[in-house]
Amino acid sequence: MKRIVIKIGSNILADRIEGLDKERIASLSKDISDIHNKGYEVVIVSSGAIAAGMKKLGLKEKPSDIKLKQAAAAAGQSSLMWAYERSFAHHGKNVAQILLTRDDLSDRKRYINSKNTLLALLAHNVIPIINENDTVSTDEIKFGDNDNLAALVSGLIEAEMLIILSDVDGLYTEDPRQNPDAKLIKTVDKITPELEKIAGGAGSIVGTGGMYSKLLAAKRAVKYGITVNIISGKKSGLLQSVLRGERCGTLFLPLQKKLTSRKGWIAYASKSKGNIIIDDGAVGAIIEKGKSLLPSGIVGIEGVFDIGDTVSCVDLKGNRIAKGLTNYSSAEIEKIKGKKTSEIEGIIGYKYSDEVIHRDNMVVL
Repeated sequence: MKRIVIKIGSNILADRIEGLDKERIASLSKDISDIHNKGYEVVIVSSGAIAAGMKKLGLKEKPSDIKLKQAAAAAGQSSLMWAYERSFAHHGKNVAQILLTRDDLSDRKRYINSKNTLLALLAHNVIPIINENDTVSTDEIKFGDNDNLAALVSGLIEAEMLIILSDVDGLYTEDPRQNPDAKLIKTVDKITPELEKIAGGAGSIVGTGGMYSKLLAAKRAVKYGITVNIISGKKSGLLQSVLRGERCGTLFLPLQKKLTSRKGWIAYASKSKGNIIIDDGAVGAIIEKGKSLLPSGIVGIEGVFDIGDTVSCVDLKGNRIAKGLTNYSSAEIEKIKGKKTSEIEGIIGYKYSDEVIHRDNMVVL
């Protein structure tokens, strides 16, 4: 059975007058129900709570004040779920609401619990609808959040495909809303800095994302070995077309050497507790040879962290090149940095491991 994640942005669902476009939700619910009937397991990541809440609070523009954003999210989430619940019920489908914060996925135990809950819902033919818990989140309410959440969820449940519904047909050479001569990029086999530059800036007055956030989400998802499609969410029937293998929007091809779910968690879900500054030799050994990080390649640390915490490896210019789980605390690394592995026990009186970060617990970014 194929498993897909569909990300629906607020630009697709929002109505400037009514808050939510009920007809659009009804149309999407029908399309997704048809897909579900064909044997696909479907998880939805949906924005729209703040847009819906703006109507209830009498707000004409998306608030910039964090308290108002949270209030709008609280007021709108029930409306959003009720619209989905009612629309899917017409097609005999059950849905479930899951609200997540970044902390839910950064903690390894909660990450696994989230995965188990989602898989249990899918096993019982329920369509989970996930949203960022904007009511309690603070710094998570920002540009591109639910796009990246969709990529994380795709990796979490080991989906085969992530479909991102946009208010444009895909990734263009320029913004098609500003330049009618912009060309649609149909296939991407490698996300380059040039492509990131093309994707440009942020989105509209309603959404928190833009094409750049969608590109970063695709960049993460393809590393899990997941195929990504960015298509228009305002044209009915495109979801079925994508699943029939037809070329729609922009297709991002998955990497052949994919991250495991655990390494994906290290790279994209876990929070880095500090930095380990490494020299050029260590950078080369990690990136080019896939080696572990040894004390001899460390020149300094930033932050306070314990054994088992996630830390970032940064080069001498401050560029983050890898993340991993450390075998030593920041206090211990401060004492053994620049030393040979044979000297560790003599310096701190014990030795947990030759490596500060083993390559099996490290991901190059």
